[in-house]
Amino acid sequence: MGQIAHLLERPGPIGSVGPVGGIHDHLILEGSCHGSENAETTETGVEYCDHRSPSQHVIGAFTGTVADFAKRGILVRPENAVALITGGASGLGLGAARRLSGLGAKVVLADINDARGDEESGALGESARFVHCDVSDPADVEAAIAETLEPLGRTALLVHAAGIAPAPRVVSRDGALHDLEVFRQTVAINLIGMFDVIRNAAGAMSANDPGEGGERGVIINVASIAAYDGQIGQAAYSASKGGIVGMTLPLARDLAGVGVRVVTIAPGIMDTPLLSGAPQELKDSLAGLAAFPKRLGTPDDFAHLVVAVVENEMLNGEVIRLDAAARMPAK
Repeated sequence: MGQIAHLLERPGPIGSVGPVGGIHDHLILEGSCHGSENAETTETGVEYCDHRSPSQHVIGAFTGTVADFAKRGILVRPENAVALITGGASGLGLGAARRLSGLGAKVVLADINDARGDEESGALGESARFVHCDVSDPADVEAAIAETLEPLGRTALLVHAAGIAPAPRVVSRDGALHDLEVFRQTVAINLIGMFDVIRNAAGAMSANDPGEGGERGVIINVASIAAYDGQIGQAAYSASKGGIVGMTLPLARDLAGVGVRVVTIAPGIMDTPLLSGAPQELKDSLAGLAAFPKRLGTPDDFAHLVVAVVENEMLNGEVIRLDAAARMPAK
């Protein structure tokens, strides 16, 4: 049986619903035969199809209003989500926050940049709020989870986009060695900090009422194609992002028992504030690394994939490269 594709208060064969607030609303799958001569509406208000066509599906009966249906958590949709987004004041995190907020989600931006966080959450309106959070500080992480739960009651989505990207060589041209503290800090923020946020968010999600399929939450982590194609100067960064890739499947297996999915996105070269001051010639050169399309990725490209992951409950334990088939050279 396919999943429900849409639940929209508008006529038409895709995502059609019966009279809103009625006792027997009917829900039609994408690809159903709504309006065709093969359709049959039963006493429960659910439209059934003649199964002679493989594209025609039956959802099964549901008695109640559309609002009741949503409350049951059968549809895990962005518009129903309460999302905690680390690194949410800029770049990929902000891109996800803007798209999710635009779809109706409540978003909490967690970042160390207080001024930017206040500004961006204010721009998003009443659906957004900002909390200060240094992901390498366990107290900050616990406080961010608490400040999400207290006013909003729950969190069902974590997008972890916080991170740093130092680029020193192991041995520089003048013979200086890679600062060990820089390596420690990179792993502390990008990997250990991420795990701390994950465990706290997963603990909060485990208390959610499950949907009919048992899902209580979705965790989306941000790695990088540097986990696979690390360049000169990226030893620390690639190690931290490789750790994220490596723990994706174990996390998904570990959290399956509480109904929480875990997916990692590994972006390629993205047009984020990190590149905002770069000359156009450099941007064009970087875009040329992509097979197709020949351009840099954008925060909205990332956000689009976040929404797709949330909507597709079969995505779990996987790392998805978002890079237009780019492969990074050594330098």
